[in-house]
Amino acid sequence: MPTTTLSPRGTTARSTTIALKLLMAVTGLVFVGYLLLHMYGNLKALTGEEGFNTYAEHLRTFGEPMLPHNGLLWIVRLVLILSLVGHVYATYTLWSRAGSARRTKYAAVKTAATTKWMRWGGTFLLVFIVWHLLHFTIIKVSPNADKQGPNVTENPYQLVVASFQVWWMLAIYILAMVALFMHLKHGVYSAQQTLGWTGSPKARVRARTIGLAVAALITVGFLIPPLAIAFGLID
Repeated sequence: MPTTTLSPRGTTARSTTIALKLLMAVTGLVFVGYLLLHMYGNLKALTGEEGFNTYAEHLRTFGEPMLPHNGLLWIVRLVLILSLVGHVYATYTLWSRAGSARRTKYAAVKTAATTKWMRWGGTFLLVFIVWHLLHFTIIKVSPNADKQGPNVTENPYQLVVASFQVWWMLAIYILAMVALFMHLKHGVYSAQQTLGWTGSPKARVRARTIGLAVAALITVGFLIPPLAIAFGLID
């Protein structure tokens, strides 16, 4: 039987592709862990202004005096920035290679829809993350300041409430959560596949179930506070 041998160049390319997939999987799981913690923090809004603001302040003072003020936040931010750079680099590099490589008609039909959604959905999430950081962390913009007062940006709870009382802010957030659900559903499964956890039909079913469960949990958890604000259950 004829055998196929890889040239040194082909072996290097294959190894690099595997490394990029591992990088994308590991950094993706870092984001899943962060999203779960962030979701828990957002749900603190259901406890009221004092509970939410106490939680927000505790994040800044956590670990003192061993850590400086905001020390934990800066450690988390550094890990997230490095993970984001690695994830985006691996993702777009792999997409570029996939686009230039030849595929069979079957493979192209099978993966085209998912690839297209992950590409544009992920890009939309990246833009949303930048806006989200500007909105709540870096600049702290309140589109509802004329009703809530100029000092609303100094109060984390009031800033959140004022923001989601604006219909178009809520709409952007809901769209982002839809994109996040689709991204997590496929991404969590793909990460398990890359790490070798889908070696049997039973394992693949389990991996898809985990992907769906994680995506649903995080998406619903993130949607509860803004929807509660929009319907007047939180003010």
